[in-house]
Amino acid sequence: MAECFAVHPKNPQPRLIDRAAELVRKGGLAVFPTDSAYALGGHLGDAALLERIRRIRGVDERHHFTLMCRDLSEIATYARVDNAQYRLLKAATPGPYTFILEGTKELPRRVLHPKKKTIGLRVPDHPVTRALLAALDEPILCSTLILPGENEPLADPEEIRARLDPVVDVIIDAGPCGSGMTTVIELVGGQITLLRAGKGPLEPFGLTTPD
Repeated sequence: MAECFAVHPKNPQPRLIDRAAELVRKGGLAVFPTDSAYALGGHLGDAALLERIRRIRGVDERHHFTLMCRDLSEIATYARVDNAQYRLLKAATPGPYTFILEGTKELPRRVLHPKKKTIGLRVPDHPVTRALLAALDEPILCSTLILPGENEPLADPEEIRARLDPVVDVIIDAGPCGSGMTTVIELVGGQITLLRAGKGPLEPFGLTTPD
């Protein structure tokens, strides 16, 4: 059974966040809220955890995982970012964006896209997520909590607990956080490509929603 922590969505209790971080640090698979939807994630270096996420999500090795980071300095550690890309990232973070960037050698090959060698990176703007990242003092490898055959992520903590309690280790319940997903933008090869329109506005990138 998962350990469940009911936390305040804006002022999460440090004691509960520290306990959740301890479990994640030990290899626990966690469900936690973000500024777009609930996510499923854990320790970057744990190969078994990566496979657990793939099984729950029903995705293969071509799925782009996301590295949830505290700030741009962490992103620069794990992705190749030039000056122009950095300016774009600075203007849009923290917020509901996922950026697909070329990964660095700091990342295990197994978390990168097998052909493109890219990974999703984001800096969330949710007090609970930011508190968890601060307590961990490292990024979280994660994926949006969408179950196989479904189009929308799970947003209700009670439903999450009912459906995932046997297969995860930590559930951080901060109440409903909405089911909208991040805007996904690829920044590779000097190009800015919209992969998914979501909660993040497109104007900072000179993009428009496809017809």
